[in-house]
Amino acid sequence: MTERESAPSVNVLVADAISEKGIDVLRNAPGVEVTVRTGMSPTELAEAIADADGLVVRSATKVTPEVLEHAGRLKVIGRAGTGVDNIDLPAATRAGVVVMNTPGGNSVAAAEHTISLLTALARNVAQANADLRQGRWERKKYMGVEIAGKTIGIVGLGRIGREVARRAAGLRMQLLGHDPFVNEESVKGLGVAVCPLDELLARADFVTLHLPLSDNTRNTIDAAALARMKPGARLINCARGGLVDEAALLEALQSGRLAGAGLDVFATEPPSDRALVEHPAVVATPHLGASTIEAQQRVGTEIAEKIVEFFRSGVMLDAVNFPALGREEYGALQPLMNLAERLGSFLAQVSGTGMSRLDVQTFGEFGEHSIRPLAMAAAKGILSHVVEGAVSYVNALDLAQSRGLTVSEGRSSETTPYSGLLRLGLTTADGKSTVAGTLFSERHPRLVEVDGVPIESFLEGRMLFARNRDVPGVYGRIGTILGEAGVNIAGLQLGRISRSETAVSVISIDDPGPQAALKRILDIPEILTAKTVRI
Repeated sequence: MTERESAPSVNVLVADAISEKGIDVLRNAPGVEVTVRTGMSPTELAEAIADADGLVVRSATKVTPEVLEHAGRLKVIGRAGTGVDNIDLPAATRAGVVVMNTPGGNSVAAAEHTISLLTALARNVAQANADLRQGRWERKKYMGVEIAGKTIGIVGLGRIGREVARRAAGLRMQLLGHDPFVNEESVKGLGVAVCPLDELLARADFVTLHLPLSDNTRNTIDAAALARMKPGARLINCARGGLVDEAALLEALQSGRLAGAGLDVFATEPPSDRALVEHPAVVATPHLGASTIEAQQRVGTEIAEKIVEFFRSGVMLDAVNFPALGREEYGALQPLMNLAERLGSFLAQVSGTGMSRLDVQTFGEFGEHSIRPLAMAAAKGILSHVVEGAVSYVNALDLAQSRGLTVSEGRSSETTPYSGLLRLGLTTADGKSTVAGTLFSERHPRLVEVDGVPIESFLEGRMLFARNRDVPGVYGRIGTILGEAGVNIAGLQLGRISRSETAVSVISIDDPGPQAALKRILDIPEILTAKTVRI
């Protein structure tokens, strides 16, 4: 991915309402055309998306596999918010579409709404307000509980869960947390005691959910989990409706096992079954977790800026179907990904057919970075020459798997002549070929090894690659053939291992040259293989 200062214009379709500031960010970006069209049906979205390079949604628009079948030019989907369960991630990945979100944009708003529901439950605010509006003065009916000293169990310790923890600590609550993907040390400073889910449910007076919705988290709070909760506890869900078995929750409220529930989200929105929202122990709001002026301006602006940055330089910040990288790490990885993609492209063009395995190995300083993006880039470079249709960093590994190409990643402590080295190995029906490269500067990737033979060459433009027996006169004959074909040689790089029988060469050429010239080169007895390469 390189800077595209003079890139052609791209069209960004905004399918859900975002802040005007976000729209302005898109409209003011050079080369970006904006189409705002909200409230579309699935059929209308499928038609509109055909001409879009980028798509912006919130939670209302559903990006299904059927919609993505029409996404011929689509490269990025931006979700103005945290949850992406309205976007089919596997389908987007297969289509090579980057999905980005704004995980921190509404964290404060969602955390504050969680605390609002918690305090409303503790003091029966909504119920007492409703009675008072009906002219009933029910002081004795609505005896509440104090929050100070109570235990809150936070299920999910991501950005929002941690913001809830900070606020709950300020209310002098005891903090329990559960998240299998969070290191205990990372939340120690918040005063959160991390424990198994069963223990959290048994000890907490208030349980609040802050998980993404997936097949693994769906119905996290089911009948069995509710039975393990402390009698008289209260449940709060400002995350995703599918996290809770709503029928089981209603039964737990009706039986009196739970004292109350604060719900901002539902499995079906708006809920078709009114029994739960109308239960007297429930405080319900219509998915307001992110509904603050500040949050909506923030997420709208953030996603617009990320999409502009993506089309400007290829940076994928907060991509949910790409390894999570910060801006600084992404900046360091971009030149390495460019190197990996170019090496992969070169390797695919000089190797045999019937690919079965790709090995990606880093040495020295290159091993300090995440390898997965480099494997994605290498696979993209290879598959771009053998797969019909678009290949992107996002879908490269998925496409590799579908073609039976196993991708292996690893770091080596082996010493090399370079401070950092990247080596790719491609196993085909004809055997295994390897290439290695390094960076001489951020913008100058170099090929430095082919099949273990040292050689130094630029990785750009048109090239003629040859393996030959190491005897005098071979390159003179190649030069004569190219000259007679009217092909100008821009550079010649040779490589061999001392006293070996085989040498390799990379000849930079200005023109592709006629196939007849390549055939004449292959007819040279000392030539073992010769192939044209374009990067």
